Amino acid sequence: MTVRVGEPAPAFTLQAYRRCEKVSVTVTLEDFRGDWLLVFFYPADFTFVCPTELQALAALEEHFHAAGAAILAASTDSWFSHRAWFETDPRLTRVRYPIVADQSHELSSLFGVLQDDGTALRGSFLIDPDGMVRHASVTDSSVGRAAAELLRLLHALQTAELCPVDWQPGEPTLGIAA
Repeated sequence: MTVRVGEPAPAFTLQAYRRCEKVSVTVTLEDFRGDWLLVFFYPADFTFVCPTELQALAALEEHFHAAGAAILAASTDSWFSHRAWFETDPRLTRVRYPIVADQSHELSSLFGVLQDDGTALRGSFLIDPDGMVRHASVTDSSVGRAAAELLRLLHALQTAELCPVDWQPGEPTLGIAA
């Protein structure tokens, strides 16, 4: 199954790494019901582009929270790999959101980002408080995404109105309900 914009996000229950936790934590889609959620896939731990994205999201996490949104990152690496990387790479010290250990490839398969080599493409999915997918984008593994653009998309979707190109929070929308 591949998620589609306008349809319910697939239910999941998986283990995740979270800084300062000595064991894995369980995360489910239901944990985020009532809030917006950014599900953010990255290819692998101990890589070059991935920490730049994770770091950028950590820098904007307070802005996502202020907008009523949580961040959930995922790769197909294990909890042990996540722990080793996040606790030794100084670029990742500000990451506080959970990192799913999708070793079974369940989540990456459900979201349609699993590659033949067992890693995930760079997928970004915004899910609304009712569990509906409102944004989906998938990028080649070689190119990092702009965290600020994901935040801008979240704000635009939250207006429930039509937003013109390059719309920014505080600017007028087209004044028509989406």
